[in-house]
Amino acid sequence: MTQVIELTQVSKVYNGGAAQTALDGISMSVASGEFVAVMGPSGSGKSTLLNMVAGLDRPTSGRVCVGGRDLTGLSEGELAKFRRTHVGIVFQFFHLLNDLTVLDNVLVAAELAGIKRSAARQQATALLARLEIADKADVYPAELSGGQRQRVAIARALVNRPPLLLADEPTGALDSRSGDQIMELIAAINASGQTVVLVTHDAKLAARHAQRVISMSDGRIVDDAVLEPAAGTRSLLTFQREEARR
Repeated sequence: MTQVIELTQVSKVYNGGAAQTALDGISMSVASGEFVAVMGPSGSGKSTLLNMVAGLDRPTSGRVCVGGRDLTGLSEGELAKFRRTHVGIVFQFFHLLNDLTVLDNVLVAAELAGIKRSAARQQATALLARLEIADKADVYPAELSGGQRQRVAIARALVNRPPLLLADEPTGALDSRSGDQIMELIAAINASGQTVVLVTHDAKLAARHAQRVISMSDGRIVDDAVLEPAAGTRSLLTFQREEARR
């Protein structure tokens, strides 16, 4: 099976004042089509890990390969180009442009990748329809609910058809009902063949939707568990107990 992500002995040390180790010799891989949840308490390194995979941060040591490309030696410009075509990112707080309509927020990502406006518009419109917000194409983000804004952010992340979708606490700013809807959407996107890596602190969401859960603590991977296709109550209780012990 093709590996979309391969990390080999990746460490990250921040040197602001006292040196702080965010990642400590991480090695892992994610295969094409997998849905992987990365869990851990605040400060465990899970968001730093996601930033490494996205090419938003550079390792202090080790090797990061995404889509068969070694990101370690790329320039900032090369990394930006790589992200536009290979990685879609969904953030907790949406990061939409408030002075652009919903459709234009999605089109911006496509146009930055060099896609012709006609083709970009067709793809964006299809995504908005798939995410059930086609009727919001001409409104502005301030007029949307949190769940609707996150759907726009997902459309923007997918408009360039990247092989990898990264989601950093995508339900963290939403109420429970909207959060459940967003997770169902991400699971459906994965079921269509999209590789997904999700950072979350919610064991219930991870057990319900992911195929595999990587648990982190103090910059290290402490567990890597493959779930059964339909994660049931037993799996959920196992994760809750593990989290309670940490």
